[in-house]
Amino acid sequence: MMIQLSDHFDYRRLLRFTLPSIIMMVFTSIYGVVDGFFVSNFAGKTPFAAVNFIYPVLMILGCVGFMFGTGGSALIALNLGMGDRKKADAVFSLVVYTAAVCGLVFALLGFWFVRPVAVLMGAEGQLLRDSISYARICLLALPFFILQFEFQCLFATAEKPKLGLYVTVASGVTNMILDALFVAVFQWGLQGAAAATALSQFVGGVIPLWYFGHENSSLLRLVKCKFDGRALWKVCINGSSELMSNVSASLVSMLYNVQLMKYAGENGIAAYGVLMYVCFVFQAIFIGYSVGTAPVIGYHHGAHNYEELKGLLKRNIVLIGGFSVLLFGAGQLLARPLSLLFVGYDQELLQITAHAFMIFSFSFLFSGFAIMGSSFFTALNDGLTSALISFLRTLVFQCLAVVIFPIFWGIDGIWLSIVSAEVMAVLVTVLFLLGKRKRYHY
Repeated sequence: MMIQLSDHFDYRRLLRFTLPSIIMMVFTSIYGVVDGFFVSNFAGKTPFAAVNFIYPVLMILGCVGFMFGTGGSALIALNLGMGDRKKADAVFSLVVYTAAVCGLVFALLGFWFVRPVAVLMGAEGQLLRDSISYARICLLALPFFILQFEFQCLFATAEKPKLGLYVTVASGVTNMILDALFVAVFQWGLQGAAAATALSQFVGGVIPLWYFGHENSSLLRLVKCKFDGRALWKVCINGSSELMSNVSASLVSMLYNVQLMKYAGENGIAAYGVLMYVCFVFQAIFIGYSVGTAPVIGYHHGAHNYEELKGLLKRNIVLIGGFSVLLFGAGQLLARPLSLLFVGYDQELLQITAHAFMIFSFSFLFSGFAIMGSSFFTALNDGLTSALISFLRTLVFQCLAVVIFPIFWGIDGIWLSIVSAEVMAVLVTVLFLLGKRKRYHY
């Protein structure tokens, strides 16, 4: 039986509805990790460091799709809750077309500016050449990368989370197969990994375009639409928290790379790369759950079902708490095995990475609550509050900590800074949830 946004969501139904989105985000993260695995084991430490060095720049460009996806999802769900499907289709079409145009413009700009950006971040020699080579190949598929991010959010709003999962699996399998073929078999190294990523993103962006461009059984379809600056502005404000979260995370990653070069050199950057790969997978559970619940929250907010909103917030907190404990335990148990998988060929690097992971895993106890809180306010179309949570969590707290902590604790201070930032973000999230409860009746 198909679950509808208008249903009552108990724990079981909530998990059933969000599970495809969770798996979709986890799978997206895993196939991103595959690049790192093949590059590290078949191309070497410097190409691996180059991927981790330049990837935050690519993410800043790609996460525009996440902004349009989450912000659009909130406004679309609100219109669906109000019973206006024609307006929902118009907003849906507007955000898809706008995202595609942004992708083309950013790809052209990125191709020319990637070198000065890499130089500004401190890359030189082989690290600089590898970073530019990887980035320029990936930029060829940037419009599809942006659309892939966007549709991952919009499939749940269209009541087709399972279809979104199937598309993600198809894209991921494409990347994994091509990585093995291009890097391990053909020995194309870093360029092969970039080509595999670009082709997989093409798959992830084109299939949803084809589906929504034709008659389908979902709630949404691509239609001809007029430019609506007011709606687009609302979408951007709604999704600004997710954009801020991803842009800030990328900027902070650049700052971490600068600090790590200072305190540990290429080994530090490579170790941080492993942590980020695993972090992508673990936090994808929180992000996927939040993406899955957002249209449900938006729908019931639009329909003024306040009792359902109260229940959704309570169940969100309980489920996120359960996920947090499980992921912390997994992080402690798997610190060395996961480090061994990526950097087992270098004992010194292995020790640095495993030690860092043991400290870093404490962040999983807190990060899910801040992610959920930011997404909750996005779904309520309160983009400003959502953006403040994300801005403080991913930029302000982390930047302050990563600059100050290493002065006292050296490289361990860099790993501890992530944990402290998540703790502060949870405190801010709690304050906003308490302060806004009467306004939104949850």
